[in-house]
Amino acid sequence: MTEIWVLLALAALIGLIAGWIIWGRRSEVNIDNGEADRLRADLDACRAKHADKDGEIADLRAKLAAASAPAASAAVTEVAEPVVADTGTRPEALEGDYDGDGVVEGLAEGVKPETLDAPRGGTADDLKRIKGIGPKMEALCNKLGFWHFDQIAKWTDAEVAWVDANLEGFNGRVTRDNWVEQAALLAAGGETEFSQKVDKGNVY
Repeated sequence: MTEIWVLLALAALIGLIAGWIIWGRRSEVNIDNGEADRLRADLDACRAKHADKDGEIADLRAKLAAASAPAASAAVTEVAEPVVADTGTRPEALEGDYDGDGVVEGLAEGVKPETLDAPRGGTADDLKRIKGIGPKMEALCNKLGFWHFDQIAKWTDAEVAWVDANLEGFNGRVTRDNWVEQAALLAAGGETEFSQKVDKGNVY
């Protein structure tokens, strides 16, 4: 009899333990399900919030692009230069503009050298002894006030530029034929191969 009561008590205890375990499991499941539902709700709310932000950002970008387009167009309009049709004609040369650069020679190009109204002592040097100066060129040099080798020998680069520009019909001859170096040698009493030919009458 005692054994029966022990077995019944043991069975009751096992039943209580099993019931407690089953009930606890169900409670945990219910709690877990509630937590999951709450997390899902938070996630959905977060997604909705970010979706609204993305929409606002897209709207702002569209407005910025629309505002920038007219400004860029205006900037291009300001920078653009007017197109001038090329007629293929050059402006009429100024009087005294021998090289056609639009500048009246002697006024803005180089420096005019010192000149003489007449040769010193009434006798001019034979400028034709300088290679590059023929009879016509000598007459032009005399007209400009140049009569002697030592005058030409003293010309500076700026003065050479002035003479080059003002030799009507012979522009650039001073530099091209190196008058200054030849004149310096002749002024010092020396000779050049060309001056010797002139002296012998083999040139003019």
